[in-house]
Amino acid sequence: MEILTIVSFLGAAIVLTIAPGPDNLFVLAQSISKGRNAGIYTTLGLCTGILCHTTATAIGLSAVIYHSTLAFNVVKYIGAAYLLYLAYKAFRDKGGKFDLEAEDSLDCRALYKKGIIMNLLNPKVALFFLAFFPQFINYNSGSVPVQMLVYGFLFLIISLVIFVLISLFAGKAGNLLRKNPTINRKINLVQGSLFALIGLNIAFSQK
Repeated sequence: MEILTIVSFLGAAIVLTIAPGPDNLFVLAQSISKGRNAGIYTTLGLCTGILCHTTATAIGLSAVIYHSTLAFNVVKYIGAAYLLYLAYKAFRDKGGKFDLEAEDSLDCRALYKKGIIMNLLNPKVALFFLAFFPQFINYNSGSVPVQMLVYGFLFLIISLVIFVLISLFAGKAGNLLRKNPTINRKINLVQGSLFALIGLNIAFSQK
């Protein structure tokens, strides 16, 4: 693995991670509606999902999803249904009074699980890794699965840093917004809309 190739990978990974997508929009929605800690716990779940996708790509499991229309569609529609369910819950929640201690009562485990499920049930992530990683693999230098795992780990670190930054900034913005009673009642509508948008995007995605 050449240094120039790794640097090129890091540059491309940063650009792709910053670009609006299901994962960072999910973190954004959680951070605005529930605070920065909610975004961070969700980020840890998403990064765990990335680790699973990396492993699946390295051992060839992602290729099975790519070549099986049935497997792709099953994962896709389950993921879309889950996001639409979260959207429904957000729309039903009318919101309440702003509470500075709200972040202390967060269900960290539930947020972490949401992040994992959100990432694992998005088949586009598996296909992204399957298409992205091979462009930087040197097939004449070392084990291909090991190289994929290394790139996956680097991608995970980049995602972790960027998603945490999103959580911090969006959390601050959310705190300011939730102090306004009128806006506070509409935050769940924004969150629900983002969840619905992500879910529909997954539902209509193609290989």
